[in-house]
Amino acid sequence: MTQTSNRVFDEFAKMMTGAAGAAQGLRQEAENVMRSQAERILADMDVVRREEFEVVKAMAEKAREENEQLLARIEKLEAELASNNTTT
Repeated sequence: MTQTSNRVFDEFAKMMTGAAGAAQGLRQEAENVMRSQAERILADMDVVRREEFEVVKAMAEKAREENEQLLARIEKLEAELASNNTTT
């Protein structure tokens, strides 16, 4: 009797292991489908990736700094020009 019950338990354990593996595979497949659907939706919405946003943000900050430097330079040159015109 113990031989038969061990065999039943072994078969049951194999069946449960197979079911767990199948459930894991099903979960991974569902995740892949959901991920691809989300990526497709985001692509259709023309959403920018975080890395691209950070690059453009850095470019804008650099351009703003350069504009401020150029504005200061123009103001300095205009002040020099104005002082030269008043002395002559």
